[in-house]
Amino acid sequence: MRSRYPAWLTLTMLVGAAGVATAQGPLDYPQWRGTNRDGAAASFTEPDAWPTALTQRWQVDTGLGYATPILVGERVYTFGRQDTDEVVMALDAATGAVVWRTPYDAPYRTNPGTMRHGPGPKSTPLFYDGKLYTLGISGVVSAFDATDGALLWQKPAQPVEPLYATALSPVADNGRVIFHVGGHDAGALTAFDADSGDVVWRWDGDGPGYASPMVAELDGVRQVVTVTQEHIVGVAADTGELLWERPFVSRSTNNAITPILDGESVIVTGHNLGVAKFRPRRQNGRWTTETVWETDEVSMFMSNPVLAGDTLFGMSHLSAGQFFALDAGSGATLWRTEGREANNSAVIMAGDLLFLLNNDGDLIVARMNRTGFTQVTRYEVSDSTTWAQPTISGNRLFIKDDSTVTLWTVE
Repeated sequence: MRSRYPAWLTLTMLVGAAGVATAQGPLDYPQWRGTNRDGAAASFTEPDAWPTALTQRWQVDTGLGYATPILVGERVYTFGRQDTDEVVMALDAATGAVVWRTPYDAPYRTNPGTMRHGPGPKSTPLFYDGKLYTLGISGVVSAFDATDGALLWQKPAQPVEPLYATALSPVADNGRVIFHVGGHDAGALTAFDADSGDVVWRWDGDGPGYASPMVAELDGVRQVVTVTQEHIVGVAADTGELLWERPFVSRSTNNAITPILDGESVIVTGHNLGVAKFRPRRQNGRWTTETVWETDEVSMFMSNPVLAGDTLFGMSHLSAGQFFALDAGSGATLWRTEGREANNSAVIMAGDLLFLLNNDGDLIVARMNRTGFTQVTRYEVSDSTTWAQPTISGNRLFIKDDSTVTLWTVE
């Protein structure tokens, strides 16, 4: 039987099947929003003709939650809730077979504000140097051996958790893994030693929001850029020292959008806060943030945008959900759809394509275009809600819905 994959991809699969990779390859999707945390697919080649339907290869119950599945070599790593346990699983990417499964006891009681979200974790696992790192819904921090699932170290949840539980996804830098743990009044941005779990530094100036941190080199200084409950901050990546902060308070205290890095500038958005681009810089030894542009014509609640060249694409929560494009240089609105598209759309870019996974299970493929919304095709990929980001690699789309992960392929 002839393989449906090119020879180089087949070789990658065979190597990955023999054991987990410790170095990331071109088809890997090792963390929140991909290799560079920018929403770019690991690899995708557009077919000459799009099929009328995607091909379902397998489906596995991985537990409740909205954590994005990640892909390293030929293993898919998932994070979900099954009964009272939070469960990390490794699946064979080709077959869906469970390679290993590691549960830990994680009782959790939803409050009225989180009831409709369910009790499953929302934080995407991080693969780093042969290990997996997770943040449970109540704030439990864990490290696992990616080869066999052994629990290496674990930190209990903080006494105070965020109002809507945890949702941010950890990031790694220079032998450290960085989480924002705890709640509004008792939380700290914390760097743990990746191997031992020892605290390297912590900054407790402001409690966590629900957005995931980024690591950036700004004005020659390596720093962690993250959104808190009330600010956007930059702290020194080596020490945790606060470098700069900028007020950013959402009416719903639900800052959930990962900052976008654009060279030396940062693009941020939040619920009913519009979109702003600013530039952190040092002047006479002191840090300031200089506003480049602001717009209130679009705004994002939980849908993370992508930056493709000089264009920002995403879904605004205004008008009951409208796709849009902004000029990243000026902030000018290039186009907006009429609205009522969806409550949320997870946006992935691949080449000149956008994959827009709406929360109702519809996957839209659109062309990147500065003059208007151009739909290529649309597929139904789930009959339950799909709040997690899709993981796209080669011709494979790994889709997480309420409780399962499904592999769809573009044939």
